Amino acid sequence: MASRRAGEQVILAGRVSVNGEKIRLLGTKVDPERDKVVVDGQPVRPKRKIYAALHKPAGCVCSRKDEANRPTIYGLVPREWDTVQSVGRLDYDSEGLIFLTNDGQFALRLTHPRYGVRKKYLATVQGQVDGAMLAKFTQGIWDLGDKLKALSARIVSASRARSVVELEMGEGKNREVRRLFESQDRPVKRLQRVQIGKIKLGELKPGKWRTLTDVEIKTLISDL
Repeated sequence: MASRRAGEQVILAGRVSVNGEKIRLLGTKVDPERDKVVVDGQPVRPKRKIYAALHKPAGCVCSRKDEANRPTIYGLVPREWDTVQSVGRLDYDSEGLIFLTNDGQFALRLTHPRYGVRKKYLATVQGQVDGAMLAKFTQGIWDLGDKLKALSARIVSASRARSVVELEMGEGKNREVRRLFESQDRPVKRLQRVQIGKIKLGELKPGKWRTLTDVEIKTLISDL
């Protein structure tokens, strides 16, 4: 019903009661399962936590609003999910697995570099890729002051005209996979994220979503 800062003012103004007792002390702890919290005479209940996997198609952005009026991923999920945010991003032309949640702590633990959540990508690139090039990727390449590095890389298929490469990434710097290939004059024609942690994209169709199971949520957090 309010942001944290605004909520503090609501408490200090004496508008909050817990189990019938007016509360003015900031930081007062409550158990949402047992305590009755009331603001201005109206009961307050915790919002339902949402954890979803979406197959983001190419040609849409991960922002709520876009200055160029391009489609957003939020047009693919239920309208009442107005509090969810994407966990990290995929750029406009990229596709694949992305999580949506209204649990800020969950999102932080999956995106902060110190947790190093691994992600797998399939990159279709112009031109031939060889083992020597992939060795550079796993050793690390400096680009615009950033050290870009793949945790692992393998060739799925390769020809003079086109190659498909699977890469496992850790930190998730901006456009990191594309920048790795661009540094070797191999433009990325298609980029798909196929796995986050132990959760795979699987058979989820482009533009479709599904809720994560309790086991999947626990697996993502326990791996950190």
